Amino acid sequence: MNCGSAVSTRKKMGDSHRIMWQVGTGCLQSESAVRECVFTQFTSSTYNLEIVCSDSVRLVNGTSLCSGRLQVKSNQSWSSVCEGDFDQLDAEVVCRELGCGTPSILRGGLYGEEQAPLWRREFQCKGNESALLDCGGSDSAPDTCSPGEAVGLTCSERDNMRLSGGTSRCDGTLEMKVHEEWRPVVNYEIEWDQKVAAVCRQLDCGSAISTKTRYTRKPVWLLRQPCGQSDSLLRECLLHQDFVSSATLVVMCSDILAQPNISFSVSNDGDSEAQQRELQVLMGSSFTISCSILPQYPGGSFQLSLTTSAMSHNYTLAAVNHSAHFLFSAADQTHQGVYRCVYHVYVFSYNFSSESQPLHLTVSASLTDLIIRVFLVMLVVLSGALFFYYKTIRGKNPKQEDIFELGYLHGAEERLVEKTRRTELGTNPDGLTCSQRKVESEHC
Repeated sequence: MNCGSAVSTRKKMGDSHRIMWQVGTGCLQSESAVRECVFTQFTSSTYNLEIVCSDSVRLVNGTSLCSGRLQVKSNQSWSSVCEGDFDQLDAEVVCRELGCGTPSILRGGLYGEEQAPLWRREFQCKGNESALLDCGGSDSAPDTCSPGEAVGLTCSERDNMRLSGGTSRCDGTLEMKVHEEWRPVVNYEIEWDQKVAAVCRQLDCGSAISTKTRYTRKPVWLLRQPCGQSDSLLRECLLHQDFVSSATLVVMCSDILAQPNISFSVSNDGDSEAQQRELQVLMGSSFTISCSILPQYPGGSFQLSLTTSAMSHNYTLAAVNHSAHFLFSAADQTHQGVYRCVYHVYVFSYNFSSESQPLHLTVSASLTDLIIRVFLVMLVVLSGALFFYYKTIRGKNPKQEDIFELGYLHGAEERLVEKTRRTELGTNPDGLTCSQRKVESEHC
């Protein structure tokens, strides 16, 4: 019918019984024409199948209705849109028109390249329009985008599915919201098994652990198969009809545990508040890393992991009142790194675990250590300065060996002068006159 993508389907009650054709829903999962899926026998029913299509926009080559390469219908033909003619506000309108959530990825060539000539239009949406063709813009002559420039768009999923009545958002009865009404989802064609992992995946709850049936009579939404076993959106599998069932589906996903909390405290008084904000601890101080979790299940244990640049350490304590406190008596450089709390518990015959956000801790020197270090540095600098000072002073005075040599030379000079004087006196080497000698000797 060339009407774009199917936004929603609804089984609507009519005013009276009418003769109708029956269509096999499993057949329509392929590209088969509707006429190939029609049963030849007639039936009478008061229900009609109502289908809403996007009409003017669609996303092709994606994994679901909400992802793919954008195509816009013009003159009964579909054309891709160039990346330069499309922005974030335009993407919001398209996602809304398709019944999806907000745009999460907008990039050219995301879902294959488009080589054919493209219809060029620069869209100028304000973001609040109900349809893309309601937006303002300017048309231009047909052109061809460069390879990789055709708009690829991924919209987030609508908040129309949940698990309720369990211990967390990832455990409970599967419910979906249609026309602003939440109802459980049931399926009567085949038994649900581990292939219901699409539910956990779309809820960002990991993988499916188990499924079971819960009996309670209430209005439900009927889910056709084999849609739920693929990666398609579950809302594409719903048959909107007024139906009451006593069997509903309970799903347990792997991420049923809440995320643990990690906190840090210092035993020393005075600096704990500032250090708490800066996530620092002074060298030698005692500190505590605390792990806690919401009270979902009894027991369990906490594993505190420390990752440093050189190695990793793990500490384990049993959970007491859903918490554990890891005390470190004297902080040093080996305690600096990234800490994480991991909670482990065994319930429902399965082992579950959940990890906290990281906590980055820095170990810094205390004020006393800083003063001592500064004093030592100043002492080393002063000692070096005095050494070079005395070295310079000693360079200006005679050395000890120089003084000894000068003294020796001076004595030799005196002896030489005395010897010369005696030579000049001749026979009077002692320097006495004859009269003086007569006193000492008989001969002169």
